[in-house]
Parts: sequence; structure tokens; C-alpha cells
Amino acid sequence: MSSVLHIIKIGGNVIDSPNNLDDFLEKFSALQGKKILVHGGGKIATRIASRLGIEAQMVEGRRVTDEKMLEVVTMVYAGLTNKTVVAKLQMFGCDAIGLSGADANTIKAIRRPAREVDYGFVGDILADSVNVLSIKRILESGLTPVFSAITHNGLGQLLNTNADTIASSLAIALSKTFETRLIYCFEKNGVLRDVEDDNSVIRSIKLGEFEDLKGAGVIYEGMIPKLENAFYAIGKGVKNVYIGKAVNLHKYQQGEFGTCLLST
Repeated sequence: MSSVLHIIKIGGNVIDSPNNLDDFLEKFSALQGKKILVHGGGKIATRIASRLGIEAQMVEGRRVTDEKMLEVVTMVYAGLTNKTVVAKLQMFGCDAIGLSGADANTIKAIRRPAREVDYGFVGDILADSVNVLSIKRILESGLTPVFSAITHNGLGQLLNTNADTIASSLAIALSKTFETRLIYCFEKNGVLRDVEDDNSVIRSIKLGEFEDLKGAGVIYEGMIPKLENAFYAIGKGVKNVYIGKAVNLHKYQQGEFGTCLLST
């Protein structure tokens, strides 16, 4: 096993606010060791699509990506947002390189089959989709990869792919080479015992405890799939998964960041 690798995913609440983004990226830059950043940019894509007269289509919170919307999300995710993040990281002394899954053939995906809903050019990542060797070479060169939520199918087709899925897929694949730790930054301080009290953070949750908290209604709705995906990643070799607020990232290496999910 090689060194520790941190894979950090940031959401729209960070990307959409210049002040929040600068604050987070300064803290991310200060994080010691090898690291990867994963981001989306959905709200920005929706705004720019609207300016271009393209209506965003959502089904149960998931974006339908037709040909026109694929052009927009590629421009926004892999272009505007990704390069803005990389430029700001350079400002903070972090030598970053912006990537889509097509760059260095790092992440392939398959187009999601049309079932009840045809999501269009949306990619699903398979177990062997991540090119560990390419990413390892980038990390060992001293660069920090910044992944946008764009993949490819190996046949010239770009695909819009969920950023949470990209982060967990990277963590699982790279866990064979590094001691990977996956950090999801979102709008709450962590998993809360009382959703109305931001200070009621549950500091650690084991799989059995998760089932109990879910049964008691403490963890519900949107948090359930987040934690299910996190525990799946742990079961596939990821050392730990953390969930917390981006503004608190500086507390991570002090052991005081959000909620830590454990296998046992």
C-alpha cells in the first residue's frame, strides 16, 4: 500500500459562490499529501443554458442531457468551472491540472440505457472504468488532478456523469494503490442527529449504526442514498468516508471534520 490519498468532492453551494470557492480552495491547497478534487457545476450550467434559450430538463433531481445540453455542460463543467478552479488553486500554490474523463483516458463510462426515462448523454461508470495507471502517474508527478463531471465512452462520445459517482469510483479504484479517504463537502456540518440543529453532528457512524439511525428516522430522504453509496465505497476498499461542510475542511487533519463513516 502506498501513501494516503484524499479525494474531495465539492457541491454547488461552493462552486456557485466566489467567496465560498476561494475560501474552500485555500483550505484544500493547505491539505498535506496527495489529493484529488472533483466538482460539478449544475446551477451554472442551467443559468448559461437559459441564456442560450435551452431549457433544462430534470427528472427526480437528475438532469436530462440531450445534445444541446451536453454541449452546455461540457463547456461549463470541463471549461469555465474547471479552469476557474485550477486557476484559483495555482493562486494558492497548489499545482493543479484540470481534467475530464477523456483526458489521459482517465475515466470511461457507458451511456445509461433508456428505461422509464431516457436521460440522454449521461454516463454510468463501471468497475473497470478508472485508469488507475494514468492517474497514478499524474499524482506522482506532483500535480493535483481536478476532475470535472464529464467522462467519455472510448469511442469519441463525451458523457455527463454524476460528480458524486465520479468521486466514489475514483476512491474505490485507487484504493488498490493508495490508502484512499473520500470526503464529501456539502451544506451541513455533517450527518445531524437533529436536522434543525447544525451542532448535533454525529461524529462517527458504523454500518450497523447507520441501519439503526435509518430505522429511527434520524437519517432519511436524500441522506439515505448518500450514506448507502459511502458505505458501498468502504466495502470496496476505501479507508474512510467523511461528510461535512466545506468551510470546515481545515479541521479535517485535526480530526474534527464532520461525520466519519466506518466499516466496523
